Amino acid sequence: MITLSAEEERLVETIRSLPPDSADHLRVWIKRLGELSEGKGVDWSDSWSEEDIEDLQAASIKDFEARELEDH
Repeated sequence: MITLSAEEERLVETIRSLPPDSADHLRVWIKRLGELSEGKGVDWSDSWSEEDIEDLQAASIKDFEARELEDH
């Protein structure tokens, strides 16, 4: 049996309170974030630079286009 920390317990409670579809979306986002981080730490900065936003938009478009190609 695994013992959760207080923070982990709050996370589990929050996820359990979500509608099933929302919980599934969150699970997918968390998995993608883990894949994107490639095992490195994630910078949880509260501020985004213009360059950060542009990088995110470019990566989003690239990912969307790749998925569209896979589906067709």
